Amino acid sequence: MYERIQHTDFQFEQHWYPKVLNSTMNTLVQHFMRMPVSRIARRYQHLNPSVDPERLSAMLHYRPRWFFWSGADLIHVATAGGKRQMVLIETNSCPSGQKSTPLLDEHDEWGGYGRLMNGGIQAFLKGKRLISGALAVVYDKNPMEARGYAFALSQRFGEPVHCVTWKQSESDPNVRINDRVLEVRDDAGTWHPIRFAFRYLTQNPWNRLPSGLKTQVFNPILTCLAGGRNKMLAAKAYDFFNAELRPSSLKIHTPVTQWDIEQAEVPFWYERFGGHVVVKNPYGNAGQGVYLITSKAELDAFMATDGRYEKYIVQSLIGNHHWSSQTEAGKLYHVGTFPDKHDRSYVSDLRLMIHYTEEGFRPLGMYSRRAAEALPDRLKKDQATWPILGTNISVKKGVDEWDYDIARLILMDRKDFNKLGLGIDDLIDAYVQAVLATVAIDKMADQLAAKSGKLKRKTFYALNPDRSLLEEIIE
Repeated sequence: MYERIQHTDFQFEQHWYPKVLNSTMNTLVQHFMRMPVSRIARRYQHLNPSVDPERLSAMLHYRPRWFFWSGADLIHVATAGGKRQMVLIETNSCPSGQKSTPLLDEHDEWGGYGRLMNGGIQAFLKGKRLISGALAVVYDKNPMEARGYAFALSQRFGEPVHCVTWKQSESDPNVRINDRVLEVRDDAGTWHPIRFAFRYLTQNPWNRLPSGLKTQVFNPILTCLAGGRNKMLAAKAYDFFNAELRPSSLKIHTPVTQWDIEQAEVPFWYERFGGHVVVKNPYGNAGQGVYLITSKAELDAFMATDGRYEKYIVQSLIGNHHWSSQTEAGKLYHVGTFPDKHDRSYVSDLRLMIHYTEEGFRPLGMYSRRAAEALPDRLKKDQATWPILGTNISVKKGVDEWDYDIARLILMDRKDFNKLGLGIDDLIDAYVQAVLATVAIDKMADQLAAKSGKLKRKTFYALNPDRSLLEEIIE
């Protein structure tokens, strides 16, 4: 699909979910979104007095080389002793979130679409030399947001934008790479070289888009390979960066994670974690390839799958305090939503989208999702775990076709936000976790990049020894 987009044709209501259009952002969330980075840092350090304030400030103002825009998925957990914290589940490059975030300023109809243009993208392009050519947005999912970004890009630069799909299943796509330049074909069959492309490719994007292009691409494909769409390298990036951060008492908080695990090893980790474990295809997206295993039946079902890749990651499972993984660090359990009128509490997550600006990393958008079924104190025999713990609202309808279970979307508005039981200090904690994770992945991308910007394949394979994945990555 191809469109030539002009910002003068922008229609606000086409780029937010209907339930968001008439919502008003919660005042506490507004306050957090507008807080200067210095105040956020001061509050975080006050509540975590062992943290080195200079290192914290340096991280929040860290200028990335690659990863200027990210989305962190976090969950609100508690320890057996009642200490609460935000735990990072994953970090996404090219994340969704604009269509689910109420306007920060009710008089600014461009919302987060415009803020990213004036923040993350402006910072990314600063000092870069651009080739001659046009502007483009290329996407494989989420046309509501992809088109919103195309309109905002047109408004920012005052010129038309080529907006085009580039799905894995397309046999003759309207996008190609010619002499390391990304080109887009219009409806007349004319190919246009692109000087800057906004990328919203989320499904194995490395099998279409190479690294080291002459076209400037936001976010570069290296951010996906280094952890933004690669859970295997993300886990290693967090671990390496945590070792670097240890003297400052800063830390990325994640479930206990084991990597480079073959399928035959999973039953041993199932026993090691007390019969509660999460197994992930490291390169899946939108909830695909995640196995929540709390019974022999779920373990057997996973072992019967025919994996596309050679390696998995295995993590401790966070459930109810009666049925979470037992680790050396103890148990974590979901705080869950505030009980509803039927006394039911649900597992929920928090998507926090951030971007780098000249003021440092800034919050850009937020939303939450809840699980389909309430969180029980005890699991029934062979009870399916995904409806209780799975929060992703993307629903795969077919090859490169998606729908969304909007009923489970929780907005950061005056009505919904209070269901989450979160305070401003929880949002600050989530923000710090999101920034640290983004910096960790940016540092990993730097290790994988040659001077030309191309992927160093030998280094990548040494860190991510999965031949099936390496064969997918185009050069």
